[in-house]
Amino acid sequence: MSDAELQPPPGMADLCAPEIFLWQRVEEVARQLLVRYGFLEVRTPLLERASLFVRAIGEATDVVQKEMYLLQDRGGREMALRPEGTAGVMRWVASGGSDRAEARLYYMGPMFRAERPQAGRRRQFHQIGVEALGPASPAADAECIALQVHLLQAAGLEGFALRINTRGVPADGPSVVAGIRTGLGGRSDALCEDCRRRLAVNPLRVLDCKVPQCRAVADTLPPVTEFMGEGSRRYFDEVLRLLHLLDIPVAHDPRLVRGLDYYVHTIWEITHPALGAQDAVAGGGRYRMQLGGRELEGVGFAIGLERLVLALQKYGVRPDESAVRPRVWIVAADAAQMGDLLVLLQALRRRGVAAGMDLAGRSLKAQMRAANRAGAAWAVIRGAAEAEKGVFILKNMSTGTQEVMDLAELVQRLIEP
Repeated sequence: MSDAELQPPPGMADLCAPEIFLWQRVEEVARQLLVRYGFLEVRTPLLERASLFVRAIGEATDVVQKEMYLLQDRGGREMALRPEGTAGVMRWVASGGSDRAEARLYYMGPMFRAERPQAGRRRQFHQIGVEALGPASPAADAECIALQVHLLQAAGLEGFALRINTRGVPADGPSVVAGIRTGLGGRSDALCEDCRRRLAVNPLRVLDCKVPQCRAVADTLPPVTEFMGEGSRRYFDEVLRLLHLLDIPVAHDPRLVRGLDYYVHTIWEITHPALGAQDAVAGGGRYRMQLGGRELEGVGFAIGLERLVLALQKYGVRPDESAVRPRVWIVAADAAQMGDLLVLLQALRRRGVAAGMDLAGRSLKAQMRAANRAGAAWAVIRGAAEAEKGVFILKNMSTGTQEVMDLAELVQRLIEP
C-alpha cells in the first residue's frame, strides 16, 4: 500500500496516546456523573435503516439531504451510518427496549456525516448524549441543561457560553413559517443558494445560516416567539426562570434553530471561543417523534467529543499519563531468571500493581533504560546471585537507592498504596 493508502479516510482520524488519555478521562467523568443523575447506558447499532433518520429527523434537513452515508445491504435495503444518536435510541425504546415511560438513557460512540472536514468537525465524530423521556416540562428541560453544564465543568471546561431559544409546538409551525416567509418576502435574491432552497422547504433553517449576507437578512426578522401561541411563550419563560434559579448564565438567541425537525419547545447550544468559527461544542433540546405507532417525547443533548477535547486542549487542560505508567519494572539480570520473574510479574498484576518487563532478553543496561522510559517508580532486579540467596533488589527510580529483601517483603512493599 502507498503512504496515502495507509492514512485514514478524509475527515476521519486515528486516536492514540497521548490525546487518548484526555478522551478516556472525559468518558470516565461522564459515566460517573450520568449514573449520579440516574441515567443508564444504551448501545445501539452504528448501521440503521435509512428510513429511521428520514422519519425521525426530517426529510428536508441538511443531514438527510446532503450528509448521510448511505449503502445497500445484500437484501437491497437502504441503510445509513448513524448521523446522530437520538433516533437510534428512540427506535430501541419504540421496539420495546424500555418499558419505562420516563426512561433516562445515555450513549457514547461514533457518528458519521459526509460534511466538509475542518477543525473540530470530522466525518466520523464522537458524541456523548442523553435522552430523558417524559412529557413536556420546563423543569425537565432546565435539569437537562444543568446536567450538560455540570458535565462540561466536571470535564475541566470553563469559559463556555449557553444560548437558548424555543421551537414552540407543532401547532405554532404554520404561523412561524408564514411569518418568516412574509418577513423575507422580496429579499430571496439576497440569500445564498441553500437558503433559497430552504425558504421553500424548511424556512426556519434560513435563520441559522452562517453565510454573512443571509445572517444580515435574518437579523431583520422579529423573534420567532412573536409568531407562537401564548402557551409556548409561557413555557419558554418558565425554562428561563428555572435556569436563573439554578444560577446558570444563559442568553436568549432568537436566531437559534438547530437543524433537526423533531425539536419542540426548548432548544439550546453551547459554544466556546477557543474553537474559532466552528465554536459549538454541545447542544440539545426537547423533541417529539412518531415511531412504531408510538409518540415519543423527551429532552436530551449531545456533546461532540472532538470539539470538547480540542477546547480542553486550547483551554490548557492536559492528559494525565500517570495512570498508565507502570509502578514497577522487573529486570532480569540473568536470562535464566526470566521464567520466575514472569511469574512474579503476573502475581503483582493480579494484586493490583501496574507492572512491566522487557521480554526480549536484552542486556541489563537496556532493561534499565526501558524502566526509565516507561516512567516506573520502582525496578525489581534479580540475577543469579540474588536467586541463589532467595532475595531481590528493589531500586527506587527517583532516588537511585536500593534495598535487598525477600519475596514476602518485596510484595508487601509494592502493593502498598
